[in-house]
Amino acid sequence: MTTTKDQAAGSRANHSHALDDLRRRVTGRLTTPADEGWVLAKLPWVVNVPQHPMAVLDVHGVDDVIAALRWAVDHSTQVTAQPTGHGANDTLDDVLLLRTRALGGIDIDLERRTAWVGAGVKGGELNAELNGTGLTFLSGSNPDPSVVGMTITGGISWFGRAYGLGSDTIVTVEIVDGLGRLRRVSADEDPELFWAVRGGGGDFGIITRVELALHPAPEVYGGQLLWPVDRTQEVLTTFRDVTRTAPEQLAVWFHVWNFPPLPEVPEPIRGKSFCGIAVAHLGGPEEAERLLAPFRALDGLTLDLMRSVPMGELDSVAGEPTDPMPGMQRSCLLDDLDDAAIGTLTEVVGGSDSPLPVVQIRHLGGAFARTPDGAGSHGPVAEPYNLFALGVPAVPELVEVISMYFDRISAAVEGVASGRTLLNFMDPGEDPSLWWSAETRDRLVRAKQASDPLQSIRSNRSVRG
Repeated sequence: MTTTKDQAAGSRANHSHALDDLRRRVTGRLTTPADEGWVLAKLPWVVNVPQHPMAVLDVHGVDDVIAALRWAVDHSTQVTAQPTGHGANDTLDDVLLLRTRALGGIDIDLERRTAWVGAGVKGGELNAELNGTGLTFLSGSNPDPSVVGMTITGGISWFGRAYGLGSDTIVTVEIVDGLGRLRRVSADEDPELFWAVRGGGGDFGIITRVELALHPAPEVYGGQLLWPVDRTQEVLTTFRDVTRTAPEQLAVWFHVWNFPPLPEVPEPIRGKSFCGIAVAHLGGPEEAERLLAPFRALDGLTLDLMRSVPMGELDSVAGEPTDPMPGMQRSCLLDDLDDAAIGTLTEVVGGSDSPLPVVQIRHLGGAFARTPDGAGSHGPVAEPYNLFALGVPAVPELVEVISMYFDRISAAVEGVASGRTLLNFMDPGEDPSLWWSAETRDRLVRAKQASDPLQSIRSNRSVRG
């Protein structure tokens, strides 16, 4: 009779044999549970998400990716990729985790307004290379996630109101499919797979680099304005009123901040709570300030951080953390911000007793809601606002408290919530297949079957649900 202990021992022996074979095939560093440094090797950016992969391979180059996929086919196992640790998943048991940070390289073509970007390139690194060119990619708010990772699942950018989804700016994709074949896909080369990866995420293969269309941004004016947290209702109401008529060149995000009393936090905000706005405007200060005049008319402004923003400093506008940390989040799309929602939301987050470091409402609309010719699989975002709340469970006891506040926030906006969550903002436990329509999901599943017939790829955004 075979016992559970016997089965576990057999599984370990099989893993050991398979990993010995992998070592012979690759040049990158392979770390296993038996190796020193294992805990750090498998650690995700959101450190409280439990990841238990079979091993971690820091790839040396594209050849390692090809070898890893062919190895996975030979050993009937699966592979996933995390360049910088973002996109953590708690369902990686017995999966080979690829760290693709070494797949760097940025090649900007100013004449064509395109950029080839390796899978390991961070958003902040591409912004730095675009500094002074008068061009931008559809950058997110945090410099640390990879360009590829944030773009293939939608790409919700500061400049999306003017230019649309980041996924629709992808021109070419180089990808190693589930059978270990390096492929180049575009509108002319394998258009069905090209459609799928632009908004369907990383479930179709391991992307090694992409070519992106760039957009004009000769001048950007932005920054933050902060008021004491007891002005939340007034500032949020003004935010609603301004965004209802804002031109597509203006992106305004509302925040409630609760800053911890830590030495690394600047003294003016250390241990204090604020409400405010973060702004990125495609244009000069004169036009931006005219549009922001209703905010300037509010009393009690505490901190004014507005300025002309070089592209290399765009990542500092939102002031988001870049170091790994524990995290919990709740997000939903809103059809509106009426007075009732503003009032109840203010009651929940408009005080200094909230345990949440940040609650954010992004204004969307504009090009986000349109479907361009040749669009990818993500689909338009009709809702004008996205609400996001972050909790940091520094100790286990905070998990219940944070969850309670999340529930209170959800209840506060129940009357205006659309029932949808952006693909880029979903928790690891949420089913990403709920984002797509049934027709789109069926088409994505067919693309997955064609590109990865043996199910060798396991991504954090499974099209199968």
